[in-house]
Order: sequence, then C-alpha cells, then structure tokens
Amino acid sequence: METLSENRCYGGVQGVYKHASEACGCDMTFGLFLPEEARDGPVPVLWYLSGLTCTHENAMTKAGAQQWAAEQGIALVFPDTSPRGDDVADDDAFDLGKGAGFYVNATEAPWAPHFRMWDYVTDELPTLVTRNFAIDEDRQGITGHSMGGHGALTIAMTLPEKYRSVSAFSPICNPTGGDWGKKQFAAYLGSDESKWAAHDASLLMAEKGFDGPVLVDTGTADNFLDLLRPETLAQAAAARRQQIQFRMQPGYDHSYFFVSTFMEDHVAFHAEALYS
Repeated sequence: METLSENRCYGGVQGVYKHASEACGCDMTFGLFLPEEARDGPVPVLWYLSGLTCTHENAMTKAGAQQWAAEQGIALVFPDTSPRGDDVADDDAFDLGKGAGFYVNATEAPWAPHFRMWDYVTDELPTLVTRNFAIDEDRQGITGHSMGGHGALTIAMTLPEKYRSVSAFSPICNPTGGDWGKKQFAAYLGSDESKWAAHDASLLMAEKGFDGPVLVDTGTADNFLDLLRPETLAQAAAARRQQIQFRMQPGYDHSYFFVSTFMEDHVAFHAEALYS
C-alpha cells in the first residue's frame, strides 16, 4: 500500500492511499479519515459509496463529512466507484464502465476481469483497512449517494452481519425497473433478469429488510427522481413494516449541496448505532 497524501483534518488525519487490488485486477485508490481517537485504539467506521462519474475524491472533498465524523469519533472510508487503468474496459456513456461500477461482480465480457466492485467493497478493502489502521471491524455502518446509495442499501441487506446501520442519499432504489439499472445489469450480469434482483434495494427490502436502523433522504427537486424511483423503496419498507426514516426533503436536488446539508444527520444516525 502506497500513501499518496496525508493531511491534518479536524484533529485527525485525512489520507489517500493506493494499493494493488486482487479483486479488480488493477491499482485502486481510496480515501480514509481517521479521527483523533484512533491514536488510542480502534474506532468505528462508516463506509461512504459514491455515485456515477465519481472517484474516491468527490465525497472526501465535497460532503463535509470529516467535521461530523471527528465530533463522533468515527472513521470514514471513501472507496473508488470502479476499477481504473488503461486495460480496464470502458464505455463512452457516463453511466457504464469507469466511474459506474454499480457495486456488482460483473460476469459478462468485457467487464468480468476487472468489475468486481462487490468483492472489493465488502471484502478486500475492509480487510486491508482493518489490518493497517485503527479500525474496529465489529462496528461498521455504510452509506452512499445515488449509485452509491444503491450499493449501500443492497450490501447492508445482503450482509447484515457486517453492518449495524445503513443510510443513503438519493439512492437508486429500483434499478431493475428503471433506466439506471436495466442497461448496466444487462451489460455486467447478462440478460437473465433473475440475477438482477440481488442488486435491487426495493426487491431486497421486500424480501429481507434490514435488522437495524435505516435512513434515506431524497430531494423533492431531484432531477433524477424518475430514475431513482424512491417510492418503490418506501412502499416495500411500509409493507414489511421495516424500521426506517424515509424523508423527502423539500426543494433539494441531486447535488453535493444536498448531501452536505444532511451529512450531519447521517453521521449522527450511524454514531448512535455504532456506539450503542
């Protein structure tokens, strides 16, 4: 693992690191914020999964999460959204290929050799981080924005033993039923739609739910609402009687202005679960 940068931040350290990923078959970069408490021993961690076109850097520099994580004594991890490199498959569209991994393990050509973001985010990177930094692997929460909100919800509901809490900002809630999902799942997972259901938050909510607290925020002025389909998740949660805070925030759009506005709420939400 190579240290690309480390900066003093709210009493802690914001670092950026690069390592060779076996899961993705390329070098991967991630951001990690460690609060001051990490000097004395392992601290809880909140994973932040970013959205389409993003790298590790977007949320790290725009979301304002470090201030609130420092107040709560929580580490933050900002993974990349896809594999990178000259030999990694890509597409001219912004919503497929590099920057658009959708947090799945691709099975189809030309994506399968590198696009294994599920394994990377749920296994390889957590193992690397907990081995090299003062992170408590028994106290983990996960959140994300847009495509990353999709990833956070699907990962938490599939692996509830790993995460005590899950939240999402404007998540893609029903990818099997919308254009942000059908195209990507067909490319990455093939034409058998039965394989797509494992990566649909609304279908997983109806089937499994989550044995813990859930928080979802979406803006009423989000210009991607028809692609996000938040009503499908709300309906599934209500039918299941899942404990959930589902909030439609009046006037907010899809941007990081929205994310940063409600970041304090989300970090505090996870802190309550991680320290309980």
